[in-house]
Amino acid sequence: DSLRAREHALGAGRRACQSLGVQLLDETVAFARLRLGRDEEGRLKPLRTYTFEFSDTGRNRRRGAIVMLGAELSDLHFEPPAAH
Repeated sequence: DSLRAREHALGAGRRACQSLGVQLLDETVAFARLRLGRDEEGRLKPLRTYTFEFSDTGRNRRRGAIVMLGAELSDLHFEPPAAH
């Protein structure tokens, strides 16, 4: 189940990066946290957080996070650009 959730997270990260025009670095996500969450029917499921790195310039590394509830995408975050 955790391997399937990781593969779903990686796919979600790839699609999100592609839609934003940024590059998913290292083509991987890293497991960061496990807790329990409830789905829409109130059933308990694993709530896993994965981190990843992406680049918007090809010369930098920024962080993002993907949260999976079971095998479903629950949330996705991209680190905002640095203020100049």
